[in-house]
Amino acid sequence: MANDDEREALLGPDDGLSSSRRSGATTAGGPRQKIKSLYESDQVLGRHSPYRAEDEAINICGGGAANSLQILSEADHIVAVFVVAFDTKAGNVIEWKLPEDVDLDGIEFKAMTSGSHTLKTDFVYFRKSNLFGLACFENMPVTNASERGARMKSVGILATSYTLLYRHMQFLETQVKQLMRGRMDISETRDNGSIDSTDRHQLERPYRYDQLKAFWEDKKGVLPPGECSSITTQTISMVASANDIKVLPAELKVTHPAHCFSQFLQFFGHQVFVLWKFSLLGKRILFFSPPPIGVVCYRVYCCCCLASHSMHRLLSSAGVKPHFYINIADIDNLESEMSYIACTTEKIFETKTHLYDVYVDNQIVTTPSDSLKDLLKISDADRDKFQKLNNQRNQEQFLREQIGDETLDEEDVVTSYVLHYNVFFYGAE
Repeated sequence: MANDDEREALLGPDDGLSSSRRSGATTAGGPRQKIKSLYESDQVLGRHSPYRAEDEAINICGGGAANSLQILSEADHIVAVFVVAFDTKAGNVIEWKLPEDVDLDGIEFKAMTSGSHTLKTDFVYFRKSNLFGLACFENMPVTNASERGARMKSVGILATSYTLLYRHMQFLETQVKQLMRGRMDISETRDNGSIDSTDRHQLERPYRYDQLKAFWEDKKGVLPPGECSSITTQTISMVASANDIKVLPAELKVTHPAHCFSQFLQFFGHQVFVLWKFSLLGKRILFFSPPPIGVVCYRVYCCCCLASHSMHRLLSSAGVKPHFYINIADIDNLESEMSYIACTTEKIFETKTHLYDVYVDNQIVTTPSDSLKDLLKISDADRDKFQKLNNQRNQEQFLREQIGDETLDEEDVVTSYVLHYNVFFYGAE
């Protein structure tokens, strides 16, 4: 790993670090000189690092299509499937789950996020201990008095890794729609004149979870006793590189979190490299946004990718921990975290300044720490990096158009680009 002087040298002369802390960082052959050589070299616009042959950690692609096929055949290790509903008397409740003895305490407030009642649909990634979950939510207006005008449900899964959760998003969306309509009151539908044979089948068989049970039997992973609390981040398979989504079916590309990287760049612009610096420094980064939260979970993913220096060591135990969606029930756990990236819809977190180092309210990036405020400034080095990144994207797009392929893999371009810099921050391993 790079020492503190080397890490600060990586950030560049205009990144707000004091000269005293940067002393000794400009020696010949040091990290700054290496970064300078990347700027001056045509390699910065290419796809390969000049150090790739010497440093295996630089290889983020890890095998390209071969790895993609391996990921497609990789086991999901799903440890639970569940349904969360809103009850007008009890609030968020777990309506159904498998296995029946699994501890899902608190997951009803993860799968149905604060403020979701204002939406029709949404999805959310979250973390429970060292397990990861994905849930799809739907809110449907009804006229029966018992539900007070709205029926809200989420269908979700819990797994040992978030790498493959996206595979099941469409299934979860379909299931929540079926369960929502499965409870529809027959008299209500008749009054509205909208009942048909499909609706009647669901209406006459409410609370049926046949497809979810079949899904569980097909996908379940068996964990040793106590494994839910003892799984470490070293044992969790982490996110695939952007190259690994190239051979995914089209419907999976749409729901893969890496597919949103171009929107991430457009949304934050030059500030991407402000977030990059905070990610590399292992700071506690909290994204806030009103619902919907799904797209903000993708920002957490993208921000974590900015700090990657190797596909196989991406987000290792020594790196940034993605928590995805958090709520007030996570406060105790966050107080002991030294580094994480998360998102929330709960504005109260803004006042809990001891819980985070960086607070991102949509496009406004702030910090309560005086020692970090200078890093909020967009430096000349940040602008330079962003320009070079755009140059690389344009060059890649031009090359693809020349061969008749207009589909640019934004994720591959960005991760390849930041990898040039990150490897010097982390050091060869």
